[in-house]
Amino acid sequence: MDTPMRAADAAAEHLLGPDRSLLIVDDDGPFLRRLARAMESRGFTVDVAESVAEGIAKSKANPPKYAVVDLRLGDGNGLDVIEAIRQLRQDTKTIVLTGYGNIATAVTAVKLGALDYLAKPADADDVFHALTQRPGEKADVPENPMSADRVRWEHIQRVYEMCERNVSETARRLNMHRRTLQRILAKRAPK
Repeated sequence: MDTPMRAADAAAEHLLGPDRSLLIVDDDGPFLRRLARAMESRGFTVDVAESVAEGIAKSKANPPKYAVVDLRLGDGNGLDVIEAIRQLRQDTKTIVLTGYGNIATAVTAVKLGALDYLAKPADADDVFHALTQRPGEKADVPENPMSADRVRWEHIQRVYEMCERNVSETARRLNMHRRTLQRILAKRAPK
């Protein structure tokens, strides 16, 4: 009876190493619990947080070897959690999850040390693969180019990040009405 469990432990040990600590930070409760269960079944020792403050506190108490962090949380930006983890532990493998994907935040996440940037809803297999990819392993090139709407969205997001997330300044630079920009920023990224 113990043999299949030992084989699973050996496989997890090979892919994950001896430190299997994983911190998942997401304010979507049902998604957070599903992902936590799925990652536990793949051999991780999972801790969860539903806010930036809780994520930072848990990472200070026990800096994880692995982290999956949502970009937009109710009390702030998930990049703050990544930065806090990076200050405490340089070897943490971090993945950013978001429903509001854009190039500017992906670049910022990578500069802070994130390995990958996955769009929600990401499935557990994608998250596991991203966390366990080997150094130098490259992601597949997408089959379809971005749509014109997506390119526009990316440009707006890049300017928004350059203006340090100041809506008024971004609207001025884009020669756009402030309320129009706010409506665009409140929507999910187009496909």
